Amino acid sequence: MTLVLRSTQFRREREAAWRELEALVVRVESGGVRALTAAEMLRLPSLYRGVVASLSAARALSLDENLRSWLEALATRACLVVHGVHATPGSSLRRFLHPGLQQALRALAGPVLLAAALLLVGGLAGYGLVARDPEAFYAIVPEGLASGRTPAASTEALREALYAGPGTEPAPFASFLFVNNARVGLLCFALGIVVGLPTVLLLLGNGLVLGAFVQLHVARGLGADLLGWLLPHGVPELTAVALCGGAGLALGRARWMPGRQGRSHALAEAGRSAAVLVMGAVLLLAVAGVLEGWFRQAVTDIGVRYGMAAVSTAAVAAWLLAPRTPPPERP
Repeated sequence: MTLVLRSTQFRREREAAWRELEALVVRVESGGVRALTAAEMLRLPSLYRGVVASLSAARALSLDENLRSWLEALATRACLVVHGVHATPGSSLRRFLHPGLQQALRALAGPVLLAAALLLVGGLAGYGLVARDPEAFYAIVPEGLASGRTPAASTEALREALYAGPGTEPAPFASFLFVNNARVGLLCFALGIVVGLPTVLLLLGNGLVLGAFVQLHVARGLGADLLGWLLPHGVPELTAVALCGGAGLALGRARWMPGRQGRSHALAEAGRSAAVLVMGAVLLLAVAGVLEGWFRQAVTDIGVRYGMAAVSTAAVAAWLLAPRTPPPERP
């Protein structure tokens, strides 16, 4: 009898504030935080702290179990409203584009730079091998990838391949290229968990192929023409491969050199930043696929091609190297 009276009195003294909080929570759950006025926003944390204090007291006094359960449910819902993330898809995308990717890039700058260096080393090696022995081109570049652009092709045939007009449907071809390039980049990321060695070999191999192609055209006096053909889509594409490679190398480092924090913690920490880099790489690959499948075939003027290369380089650099913005001050 005493317990029932105590619960009744306890509820009578505080129920008005509970009901007020419940009404505010229902409005936020149905219409978002914008459904509240400024005064209600200021009132919400105070009411939340009150219901948490009431729940603590109800547990300490062993009050009615139904009352405790109701307070627990209300406190949980209010906690999500007060401390939860209230973000729209658009705002989440904006935070990913900036500063999410930039923060992940700074966290894994070392592995990304190493991946870029491996691409460069592979390119220089491929260039040197083909310059020394043109027959090495056949050992480096798969026949299907070469598509007839080999040392046996004439200079005029190589030039025509660089300035050929649209030969396929732009949109389907761009889609095919996006899927293919995304597969290469994601392999660099996924294989990083295996010591990172497959990622290293894949980066070196891609660099070898690129270097062999460049030397083939430079030897025929087509170096400037090749760069105009390659750079518009190559800048975002190679940047994406370097990002994926860096993400894979970061996972390999966390797996085999976790440090004092332990392997599980190191993998989780590296994985969060690596996943952001891979998502950014997928966006870059999508841009590269469109440029490679449509712009490269539709535009044959070398000046316009170099202009597009400058624009894509500036855009990628501005996105990845955007200055850090300080977090907004909380009232």
